[in-house]
Amino acid sequence: MKSEESTSLTFNFQDILQFIYRWRKHLIVICLVAGIAAAIFSGPQFIPPKYRSEVIFYPTTINSIGNAMFTDLNKREADVLAFGEEEEAENALQILKSDKLTNRIIRNYNLMEHYEIDPNGKYPYTKLGKEMKKNISYDRTRYLSISISVMDEDPQMAADIANGIAAVYDSVKTEVQQQVAQEAFAIIEEEFKKKESYVWNLKTRLRELGAKGIINVDEQAATISDGLYKLYSSGGKLDRIRQLEDQRDTLAKYASEYTNLYETLILELEELSQLRKRYNKAKVDIEKTLPHKFVLTNATAGEKKVYPVRKLIVLLTMMATFVLAAVVLLVIEQSRRTKAA
Repeated sequence: MKSEESTSLTFNFQDILQFIYRWRKHLIVICLVAGIAAAIFSGPQFIPPKYRSEVIFYPTTINSIGNAMFTDLNKREADVLAFGEEEEAENALQILKSDKLTNRIIRNYNLMEHYEIDPNGKYPYTKLGKEMKKNISYDRTRYLSISISVMDEDPQMAADIANGIAAVYDSVKTEVQQQVAQEAFAIIEEEFKKKESYVWNLKTRLRELGAKGIINVDEQAATISDGLYKLYSSGGKLDRIRQLEDQRDTLAKYASEYTNLYETLILELEELSQLRKRYNKAKVDIEKTLPHKFVLTNATAGEKKVYPVRKLIVLLTMMATFVLAAVVLLVIEQSRRTKAA
């Protein structure tokens, strides 16, 4: 059985070789004509060449400058010099593909006109979107960096757009973070001002009690009691006794309030200190900015076109033509045999 299959396969393969040999001149001429035509029609006169420029960067891990720069080293969650990993890379891709960034690039480089799209024509933004998708791509590399790749007929334009996207990425991410940072700062500022005002009122009331002679309840109570005891025992002056008794009565009247205010002030000062730290961090977040990326490769104008690949076009055209011509010639040959029979 195996020998029959082997003979059949050999026979079929030999038939194919014989068929190709019989029609070799025709196949060679057809393939050469197709190759020459492909070389001509893939030339710059018919298909404008395009050049590629690329920016490669690592996103940073920083979201809050305040937390990164003004937090104790043992508690710090982010390092301003650390490269972002998978999560940061995914976030960067989302920002790069966002409408906010895309619209800004369209406006900055007048892409509607650059891609020769009539803004008053049919579906102009759909056409523009297709052109941008065809010429601009964002990818995450195997090393978790981000690649911005731009193709254009003008090599300098390709480089400018790629570098421009990288620059706009920073500003867009800053704007997105600033929106949240502004709202967070407003909340913290309000709470900080309220706490500051409350602490001020406590201090003011304690100063008023101090003006009445209430300074340290425990020490004053012990001193007054000791003084009265001695005066009572030794028969001291009546005026002095009355003076100490007045101080005792005043102390008894305001001691509870003073103690409560003082203990409350200690707790409130601690909370105010924590709020001040949060306030200062939030203020830094809205007033200062850091780059959101580490650029490894800036885009430069390409010297060699990347599209179309004429050699590949010619090769594929000749291969496809060879197969198609062989099928057509086979049909012609079989048709002749049928008529002859």
